[in-house]
Amino acid sequence: MAERGQFITFEGGEGAGKTTQAKMLAEALENAGIETLLTREPGGTFGAESIRKLVLEGTQDRWTGMTELLLMYAARLDHVQKLIKPALDRGVWVISDRFSDSSTAYQGYARGLGADKVRAVHKVVMDGFEPDITILFDMDPIMAQKRVETRGELMSRFDTEDIAFHKKLRDAFLEIAKSEPDRVVTIDADETRSGVHTRILHAMTQKYPEFAGKLSRAAS
Repeated sequence: MAERGQFITFEGGEGAGKTTQAKMLAEALENAGIETLLTREPGGTFGAESIRKLVLEGTQDRWTGMTELLLMYAARLDHVQKLIKPALDRGVWVISDRFSDSSTAYQGYARGLGADKVRAVHKVVMDGFEPDITILFDMDPIMAQKRVETRGELMSRFDTEDIAFHKKLRDAFLEIAKSEPDRVVTIDADETRSGVHTRILHAMTQKYPEFAGKLSRAAS
């Protein structure tokens, strides 16, 4: 039976560059001989991608914070049961662009539900399932919003929130990192693309020293 894969999550506010760096890490892991699956939240499965459209599209007031949270966890449960856990059981390493920390930050803090309420939902739905390591992309919200506005993509309901909302997100993610230092590694996302990638690889070799040599060669 294959050794269980590792579950890696990327977290942070809008415009921090998570998606690009997730692709770069997936490529580095593959080059190091580690089978890797790249996915995202909300999304990753047919059902979860359908929910993604409901959550991200429309006006800012389309959903209450609680409705948003329940939609997110409906998508997350489908994602974990149908894609993430089966891949991990096959020995595949999974990288997810967002996971449960985003619900704590977005709905718990920025929407005002409270972290305890989000954790209660998480406990019931996820039943102890957690990431093995989380990379948090930290960036000044004003700079991040400038990135969002210039990347030429349709903006989601969250992208168009005011700067106060995005500052709450940053504070929330930093609070999560402070409370779980063994799991969450904070990266300065304002560095160059290659600089951020180097820091992520360093975090991975600290977590998985047995792969340090392979990751270094894969990155060179």
